[in-house]
Amino acid sequence: MTPDPTDDLAGLDATAQAELVRSGQASPLELVDAAIARIERHNGALNAVIHERFERARQEAQGALPDGPFRGVPFLLKDLDGFSAGDPYHAGNRALAAASYRAPADSCLTQRFRAAGLVILGRTNTPELGLMPSTEPLAQGPTRNPWNPAHTPGGSSGGSAAAVAAGFVPMAHAGDGGGSIRIPAASCGLVGLKPARGRITLGPEAGEAWGGLVARLALTRTVRDCAAILQAVQGPLPGDPYTAQPPARPYTAELAAPGPRLRVGYTTRSPDPNISTQADCVTAVERSASLLRELGHQVEEAAPASWSSADDFQATMAHFMTAYGVWTAAELDRLAAMLGRPVTEQDVEPGTWLIAEPGRSANALDYLAAIEYFHRASRDLAGFWSERGYDLLLTPVMPEPPPPLGQFHDPDNPLAGLLRSSQVVPFMAPFNISGQPAMSLPLHRSDAGLPIGVQLVAAPWREDVLLNVAAELETAAPWPTAPVLPGETTG
Repeated sequence: MTPDPTDDLAGLDATAQAELVRSGQASPLELVDAAIARIERHNGALNAVIHERFERARQEAQGALPDGPFRGVPFLLKDLDGFSAGDPYHAGNRALAAASYRAPADSCLTQRFRAAGLVILGRTNTPELGLMPSTEPLAQGPTRNPWNPAHTPGGSSGGSAAAVAAGFVPMAHAGDGGGSIRIPAASCGLVGLKPARGRITLGPEAGEAWGGLVARLALTRTVRDCAAILQAVQGPLPGDPYTAQPPARPYTAELAAPGPRLRVGYTTRSPDPNISTQADCVTAVERSASLLRELGHQVEEAAPASWSSADDFQATMAHFMTAYGVWTAAELDRLAAMLGRPVTEQDVEPGTWLIAEPGRSANALDYLAAIEYFHRASRDLAGFWSERGYDLLLTPVMPEPPPPLGQFHDPDNPLAGLLRSSQVVPFMAPFNISGQPAMSLPLHRSDAGLPIGVQLVAAPWREDVLLNVAAELETAAPWPTAPVLPGETTG
């Protein structure tokens, strides 16, 4: 087989690419070379891949790769949320980039990606410290959405999402502290699962991130890839502060046949009563609700009891901003340790410094009050499943289609990016607080042709329920797997 950046490989998911290797129809090197050729052809227009390790990847592809489920499949790591030994780690920050900082060792998740047989080609762009829901760091410049380059691919895993949507690789590493897997999935027409808290270790460099709000996995094109990568990398390290209940059977087994009919509540009302959901996103949820109904599920309009309560939302936001400032200040201390010197205002973006400042002045009691509020809110939220008897909640991912680039940085008003971000995340952040698994599926397109994701949320630890119903939806309403890039044809 002669690799070509425009051939059918770019349209295959990771499972199909791995089968080519297992059956002898392609070698790992051929898959890697084809992915590199496609990156070299299209990355200049998208700015998704910011660190290349192409020659090392070629060497690894010719060596003795682990016989995992994705042996020989090319992969990309997000330049945040984990280390790969000897490779750059800049986290969207210009000071780390200027210092050419390199990771000292693999994170456990990176080791598990490698053990699954994946070949790492490089690292993808991310907003500084993952703070914004759009990937346009001053250090590396904006990543563009393959479906429309004037629009954001989302954040913070926007570089990974753009790379997968453009067919550079069939899946890529991602992390989610307030929507950072689900936003890019929705923006780029991908599958994005935020696993349950404790499902995947953050070690050894961290026990928790953002008070337990952060979870990590990958962005994929298909549900079967999502299930298989979750199965491959799940599990805690000894001493982790959280562990999730183990699944009753392998996640890949959830794809075999539709499960029991579910009770599904859906809403298009934002938890923030000041934010209205735009028409395209309302339509996406209503059509998805109708599809679930056609598939035999019991579907009715319903939402958690605290949804759209102005008092509850304002209290949540007040406590979140306290914690957010503390977490960001702590990230700057971690940045200082990497640089070997104190971090100054000139080392970070104005918005980052502004977020961290109140975190510096918060005391331990302020932070503890915020965490205790999150725990109470989590129990209240879980009542939608445990007390009211719903199996799933269906919502928009975002209350709007993917925004145009340029809305999340204002040099004259650093606060503007934070305020704009708050308009994007209200449907997602509650489930980072509660630690429940939540998933974005690309079931709709806007009138302008942009992907629109819908969010499905399950009870604590029930990724199996999400994957089963997602596979059913994918079969009933298959989604386009890639946009047409410049210089390509629809065939």
